Amino acid sequence: MASTRRKTPAEPSPDQAGIDLGPLENLLGYRLRRAQLAVFQDFLTVMKDFDLRPAQFSVLAIIDRNPGLKQSRVSEALGINRANFVALLDELEQRKLARRAPAPDDRRSNALYLTPKGETFLKDAYRRLLSQHEKRVDALLGPDKAQLLALLERLTSLA
Repeated sequence: MASTRRKTPAEPSPDQAGIDLGPLENLLGYRLRRAQLAVFQDFLTVMKDFDLRPAQFSVLAIIDRNPGLKQSRVSEALGINRANFVALLDELEQRKLARRAPAPDDRRSNALYLTPKGETFLKDAYRRLLSQHEKRVDALLGPDKAQLLALLERLTSLA
């Protein structure tokens, strides 16, 4: 008996070919997670020479735009729990890309800054990211990218 369920226009990934996903194929969370995995994998491939993960890039980008921001504010802005954030920041400090300093208004807190090496590193990484990774994403999404970003922003209100 032929199935009457409607297929989505998206092509299945090679690991999904021939697998009936049942209700998963129409669940937003499942689709978002699959998209995140694909985007992150492409990011990791493009940024391999930089030995840079998406979370590390995000931290460096936030520090670059907000020098002196407290460590707790950066972790909150990115939704990274404090224990994981400390380990992530330790790695960035060991690589001499970022540094902690006592916050001027609260010496119990750390303010974060990029090092000169971190500033150069981030500029080079961002250039690579734009020229390869984001270019591929833009080619896939075309003019729909702006709408997708707006819709994703609306979803953040669920948290």
